[in-house]
Amino acid sequence: MSNSSNRIVHLSQSNDNNDSDQLPRVPTRDTLKDKLNQRIIDMLEIDGRKPFNEIAKSLEISEGTVRNRVNRMKDAGVLQIKALVDRSAINYATDSMLGIKVASTSSPTEVAKRLQDCNEIVFIIWVTGRYDLLVEIASEGDETLTRFLDEHCFNNGDIKDVEVMKGLATYKNQFLLKSQEKL
Repeated sequence: MSNSSNRIVHLSQSNDNNDSDQLPRVPTRDTLKDKLNQRIIDMLEIDGRKPFNEIAKSLEISEGTVRNRVNRMKDAGVLQIKALVDRSAINYATDSMLGIKVASTSSPTEVAKRLQDCNEIVFIIWVTGRYDLLVEIASEGDETLTRFLDEHCFNNGDIKDVEVMKGLATYKNQFLLKSQEKL
């Protein structure tokens, strides 16, 4: 057994069959607990375009192992690699929270799925209490917010009521991307 395959076995805590990159295609509770998967994810969180050969070299494993693990996590729905826009870096003008009450003929999940692809939305959460959903909107200005409300909230049968809370100042938002900083 070569040194690199010893490292693969050691890093991934695999069995003696040396199948360290043979993860199930169905996500399990342990998929993200796997130490090697987590190290790969940590590197991709810093730079989602980092080449697999650089990740492999840094972790002292084969490029094929990185490729296989990333592909399996993507296939299983555990990992998505996307571009994220830090709207504070582009000085968006309007930051608003929407408190949404869902109509009795619909569900919060259905409304969230309908809204999730809207570019203005940076955050959707199903909550308990006064509202069913809290939605954060970051937009270029009041016109964009008005258009969003008109197209996606008002006159839609799945939304009973919307309360718009326009932000006046942001003091902390750790959900936005930070420059290669771990939370």
